[in-house]
Amino acid sequence: MKRKHRRLRSKDTDLDITAFMNLMIVLVPILLMNMVFAQTSVLELNFPTQDNQQQEQELTLQLQVIILDDQLVVSDNKGGVIKAITKKDDAYDFETLGRVMQDLKSRIPEKKDITVMANKQTSYQTLVSVMDKVRSFKTVVAGSLVHAELFPEVSIADAPEVIAASKNIADSQGLSAGKGKS
Repeated sequence: MKRKHRRLRSKDTDLDITAFMNLMIVLVPILLMNMVFAQTSVLELNFPTQDNQQQEQELTLQLQVIILDDQLVVSDNKGGVIKAITKKDDAYDFETLGRVMQDLKSRIPEKKDITVMANKQTSYQTLVSVMDKVRSFKTVVAGSLVHAELFPEVSIADAPEVIAASKNIADSQGLSAGKGKS
């Protein structure tokens, strides 16, 4: 008995993609309008070196912002502490830091560099907020809001352990928070 096989004949059929094209025409602009563009900015940071620049650094004025657990300390290498800004409601007072930086810039306008010193426990957001406050401030010029330059050359370093150790000694003796010995 012979089997009859039908041979499948290939037919040239066109693929109808009209519905898909209509979907893409509508979908692509909607997705592009709703897309959030991420803004990434890159800061050029200067890390301190241990070369022969130490002699130069001793002669020039160095401004520093030290981030401690309970305060921000603005200081320099010649006169010591300029301003200690304590936390308000468990948050650093960045507005006061900005005003202190503006005051320093008005006194020494040629100065462009500053060092931000942070503890190992300092959060990334706190470090970035301090860096933003020492680099520039918002002001109105000719009716438009602009960023005025303060100290754009930011260096990052570790906060010295000596300050933390002296603070712990003062706390143990009851000297901080106005509890002096009588």
